[in-house]
Amino acid sequence: MEKLLEVRDLRVSFSARETETEAVRGVSFDLRKGETLGIVGESGSGKSVTARAIMRLLPEASARVKSGEIVFLGQNLARKTRKEMEAVRGRDIGMIFQDPMTSLNPTLRIGEQIAETLRKHRKMSKREARAEAVEMLKLVGIRDPETRFDQYPHEFSGGMRQRAMIAIALACRPSLLIADEPTTALDVTIQAQILNVMKQMQEKLGTAIILITHDLGVVAGMCDRVAVMKSGEIVEEGRTEDIFAKPQHPYTRKLLNALPRLDEPKKPKAASEAAASGEPLLEVRSLRQHFNLGKGRTLRAVNDISFFIREGETLGMVGESGSGKSTTGRAILRLHEPTGGDVLYRGMAVNRLSPKEMKLMRREMQMIFQDPYASLNPRLKVLDIIGEAMDVHGLSKNPAQRRARVEELLEMVGLDPAFALRYPHEFSGGQRQRIGIARALAVEPKFIVCDEPLSALDVSIQSQVVKLLEDLQQKLGLTYLFIAHDLSMVKHISDRVAVMYAGKIVELAESEELYNNPQHPYTKSLLAAIPVPDPAIEAKKKRTLLEEDHGEDKYGLEDSELVEVSPGHWVAIPGQALAGD
Repeated sequence: MEKLLEVRDLRVSFSARETETEAVRGVSFDLRKGETLGIVGESGSGKSVTARAIMRLLPEASARVKSGEIVFLGQNLARKTRKEMEAVRGRDIGMIFQDPMTSLNPTLRIGEQIAETLRKHRKMSKREARAEAVEMLKLVGIRDPETRFDQYPHEFSGGMRQRAMIAIALACRPSLLIADEPTTALDVTIQAQILNVMKQMQEKLGTAIILITHDLGVVAGMCDRVAVMKSGEIVEEGRTEDIFAKPQHPYTRKLLNALPRLDEPKKPKAASEAAASGEPLLEVRSLRQHFNLGKGRTLRAVNDISFFIREGETLGMVGESGSGKSTTGRAILRLHEPTGGDVLYRGMAVNRLSPKEMKLMRREMQMIFQDPYASLNPRLKVLDIIGEAMDVHGLSKNPAQRRARVEELLEMVGLDPAFALRYPHEFSGGQRQRIGIARALAVEPKFIVCDEPLSALDVSIQSQVVKLLEDLQQKLGLTYLFIAHDLSMVKHISDRVAVMYAGKIVELAESEELYNNPQHPYTKSLLAAIPVPDPAIEAKKKRTLLEEDHGEDKYGLEDSELVEVSPGHWVAIPGQALAGD
């Protein structure tokens, strides 16, 4: 096939504090028309920097392309002026960024952002651009595109925002699409839908794709060839089947070995002293969290759920975006005031405590947030980010004691104590998540809500953070509610797993039991949607894609009841089925 893109000896460096760091070191690869190339590697390996160098989107103040050629359709992009590159971006090369919420303009309607590209590059009139934008929204699978055209990004779910990004990137029918971690923060069902959309659009438009990801399961199902990057270099490249079947480089083998697999048995976890008692630390009874959407509409984000977590246990909570997982965690900690029900901690009703009593309770219950970039104050040093909670609860007598405790916490989570004087932007994603864990541990809690703590991390860093959480649980006797959309990882860290859909728990069982013997059709769909790091399996597999419509009670949940179908295995069964049994 004809070559579309040739990258030769690309070298990119960054300058900061009078030091120069080479982020990309002599990278070379080709891409043919209609082909999909996967670029994989850990955070900091140079994947995204390579993509941004092709697009000429590197920050001019700190980044410099030291050498190399980027030949696209016979033109060397490295030699083009800024004005000339503006004509290439969007028209000939489209890009899907990792986080659609920060990539989409929050002040512009979704349709206007697609139409803007069409009017600039395809010289369409306002009316023509609107009609084409509506068609693009329809093509990427967004329902009621006429109405959605006039909505803002905050009115779209995460999966729909990513579809809108794809629509913008493909609006001008580019020859090349660069997708930078397009499914990282999405649950498995929405991820499967997004990848399906990209594949369909590729077939219709003949677009070549560079897919940057740390998910080797996604690579197995999407890519023709794979390039593995480490420390700014491509250490291995080849056909997808060959890379997965016979990886040659030790680093490639390390990446493949770091993947949690559903077909592997769960490793036995050493029980902490607290777990041996088996007493419930937390009980949730008929918890409800409703939100008023205006115009008489109410969103039942959490709709009458009950469960308990034993002391020293990890309860995994999984489900697609909008299922109510994170809202449940926030309601338990009263970051949202529950609409109804009770949350009991050691028998005490948390939702009935006064503000003064709640402040004391927060020493017992903490949260690790999903996004390590957004949850750390960029204006504070790590010393103050972690020390702030200690100040609020009066846990340090003087600055010296405060600093000593912060350094101790940094060591506990595997970071250099000297990092206390650095700012968040000086750390990788995995390091920031460790800082978030250290902050949660600063007040010596017993119960922690881990809200998607792994979603923005690559597989090897994920396994490190999971190991850290397990070690801390063993050492400190912690109890976790572990919220995640990565079912493979949840299996290995959790003692029991609760599956949520549309605000309800549809299945709850021991980890091994749930994965080996799923009972509810939604649980089966979730498991079927998990991408497997095996090209042969992915080629044959037909995923059951769930409709992104949480208003449709497709499983009869409104009139359902959790029934214990076997010891410790609970399944939501519709009332009609119960009546007829």
